[in-house]
Amino acid sequence: MRSADEWFDDYGQSHTNPTNKLIHWICVPLIFWSVVALVWSIPSPIAGLNWAIVATMAAQFYYIMLSPKLSIGIALFMVLSLLVCAAVDNTAAWPLWQVALVVFVVAWIGQFIGHKIEGEKPSFFKDLQFLLIGPAWLMGFIYRRLSLSY
Repeated sequence: MRSADEWFDDYGQSHTNPTNKLIHWICVPLIFWSVVALVWSIPSPIAGLNWAIVATMAAQFYYIMLSPKLSIGIALFMVLSLLVCAAVDNTAAWPLWQVALVVFVVAWIGQFIGHKIEGEKPSFFKDLQFLLIGPAWLMGFIYRRLSLSY
């Protein structure tokens, strides 16, 4: 498996434009949350089983393999995402899946606008793993800003 720095260097090649980077800071977390929310909305035949928790735990294994230290920050963001899902599910006027679908579509439109500005295709066209690298790439920036190693 490639190191986090190798993935980030590759990902960063199509994310150099400041406007595209700003769009990613907004849209990547929103896309991540919306996917968690859509999975949250899948009914489970087993009482108490929430598919979003299962999915985030599976994704967490990927992030642990990528970087155990970085996976801690990502785990905190996953917990925040799950808490927001619970809050929206319990309080929103629309069903959670509808809110998530709107957020998902709008955020992806933003991503493609960012890449149009960048003049580069999104990285996931090259490798689907980049869909998981995007959130880690942003978390890597946070770690570096806080002078934390990953």
